[in-house]
Amino acid sequence: MNGWTFEGQPGALGDTTVTLVEGGSFCVCARGGDIVPGGAQGVYHADTRLLSRWELRVDDAPVEALRVLTGEPYHATFVGRAGPRPGRAESSLLVIRDRYVGGGLREDLTLRNLSDEPAGCVVDIHVSSDVADLFEVKAGRVRYVPDVEMTPDRSGLLVFSASRSRGARVLGEPAPFAVPGMLIFRVVVPARGEWTVSLQVNPILEGEESPAWFSTHRPVEHAEPARRRADWARLSPSLSTPDRPLSQVLHRSREDLGALRLFEPDRPDEPPSIAAGAPWFMTLFGRDSLLTSWMALPLDQSLALGTVRRLARLQGRIDDPLTEEEPGKILHELRFGVQTGAPPHGGRAYYGSVDSTPLFVMLLGELRRWGVHGEAVEELMPNVDDALDWITRSADPFLFYRRKTDHGLLNQGWKDSFDGVNFADGTLARPPIALAEVQGYVYAAYTARAHFAHEAGDQGLETHWTDQATRIREAFNERFWLPERGYYAIGLDAGGRPIDSLASNMGHCLWTGIVDEDKADAVAAHLLSPEMFTGYGVRTLSSGMGAYNPMSYHNGSVWPHDNAIIAAGLMRYGFTEEAQRIAFGLLEAAEIFGWRLPELFCGFGRDEFAWPVPYPTSCSPQAWAAATPIQLVRSLLRFDPWVPRGQIWVAPVGLDNLRITGVPLAGARIDLEVADGDVSVTGVPAGITVHSEPRHPMRAALHQVS
Repeated sequence: MNGWTFEGQPGALGDTTVTLVEGGSFCVCARGGDIVPGGAQGVYHADTRLLSRWELRVDDAPVEALRVLTGEPYHATFVGRAGPRPGRAESSLLVIRDRYVGGGLREDLTLRNLSDEPAGCVVDIHVSSDVADLFEVKAGRVRYVPDVEMTPDRSGLLVFSASRSRGARVLGEPAPFAVPGMLIFRVVVPARGEWTVSLQVNPILEGEESPAWFSTHRPVEHAEPARRRADWARLSPSLSTPDRPLSQVLHRSREDLGALRLFEPDRPDEPPSIAAGAPWFMTLFGRDSLLTSWMALPLDQSLALGTVRRLARLQGRIDDPLTEEEPGKILHELRFGVQTGAPPHGGRAYYGSVDSTPLFVMLLGELRRWGVHGEAVEELMPNVDDALDWITRSADPFLFYRRKTDHGLLNQGWKDSFDGVNFADGTLARPPIALAEVQGYVYAAYTARAHFAHEAGDQGLETHWTDQATRIREAFNERFWLPERGYYAIGLDAGGRPIDSLASNMGHCLWTGIVDEDKADAVAAHLLSPEMFTGYGVRTLSSGMGAYNPMSYHNGSVWPHDNAIIAAGLMRYGFTEEAQRIAFGLLEAAEIFGWRLPELFCGFGRDEFAWPVPYPTSCSPQAWAAATPIQLVRSLLRFDPWVPRGQIWVAPVGLDNLRITGVPLAGARIDLEVADGDVSVTGVPAGITVHSEPRHPMRAALHQVS
């Protein structure tokens, strides 16, 4: 089995599980804290399930769950009670499990005796591991290897599979009595007192053990993830508003993005990149990481720099049909599991994405517009040109995709499920396929390169890329526009025929500015029509299409990041009311989802169900969903910097009584305040003019800039 070509959906985790994340590690468990075998629960690191069972028993009986208290994304406290003591009707033994995830696991287990008599009891922790690859678990096809050995020693248990060269060491302080599959503690809990044991799970990769990031040998607040989180909170912009839901949603976004950051151990001074999301995508992705770091720019720009640098290091160098690597191409995802045959630290890249490469160029162009990391952006210009070489070798004028072998993804845009691209009658489109939004990304990439050339004073190169942008824009509006229907086709198929379904993809085309202004009214009307807009967001596919299914992954569901891009596109073309409907619909949905937007939710109309219906296998937290509220606020502020040209546009709509301090821009920190319909911007670096009006949608074209 190849995980990249798995076309099903992973098993649902359900609403009774808890997911904790930190960097490339995560834990999925029951609400009582137990990890129950037989499903997707477990402790994961480097795309490997270190533990598939972790069940607590007190006097051979399970603990009754009372409450789970979640704090930081990597930490939860599970509160429960043991069974009644002998001769008693009610329990007097409180059980507290403080769990920290990161590079393995730390759990501080406390038994608190609430009675006047000492409690003698036996505490057992049942431990098991299948050392399974993440792809196997996701597909529900775990290949159980027979050589997973569990060896007791003085400090706990050693779990190891020689064939996979992976495992874990489980330690306890005080040391337990260990037998294969179980840690045993015989304890006496003093009257009105406590007994505590600290447990630690260290990963073993390629035979090498590394300590969990939250070590039992030092206070939790001194652990690297805790220090990074404190710095992240301290350096992030702060928001002041009486609008509690908005404040809560943005706080949750900041917390989740901080936990999804990826730091490279061998590059401690390098800014982080960002993982796509838990539980199945806790690794670097091309498209996801690029779009997330773009949307997070008002919060932090180091994510964008770290992401583009890491992607540049992994940029394609050779032709390899099995991984779809090609010179200049930006990867789709990086994996570390046994199944990929990858080293645990280097990882193995798969390149089956048509949009990562233009998005890479776009993000570098946007960093330039924000006036940050100028030298670093300049250093990556060879990578930009390599990326554009790959695009122009493949595009004439449109950029198509078709997988190289049957090991690759069939669809290679963001709607990458096997049935994600279809005609209005439901017929699946056959590759090679040119997607509408991808042509918009290519247009924006060409335009960004023209701006780089303009600033370098290279008029010939500027003209070349401006001509390239003009050519694809004109061809796109001619070939993709369906005049009899008033919207853009989702793509062109193998025969060059327009794929005529009404889908959300054209909203991305508004965002990139490739849409002709005389067509924008019709596009906006379709996106906000009852067939597309649910009241909480725009569906991926219109309810009038043959493949429509509101409970599907890409054919009628609502994706927050998709909607954030659509709202930005609508705002760019001046459709402020329509953009606000989407923005506030999503923010209402976030409140209902406990302040955290999921990867996607079902596309039922608000008139049918008052609350949004969850999608069972949706990732949460998920990176671009976490970044969505930040992008929505930027859109509502209509905040658009162009630092190299010495200009900033800001013209808020739908927001009031709002103050944001410490927004990074051009090496400075600026403050924005919206009150009584007016906006003020302070701390702007010298030489930059603030315009209290929105930027014209076509202002990105060089020949239209004064």
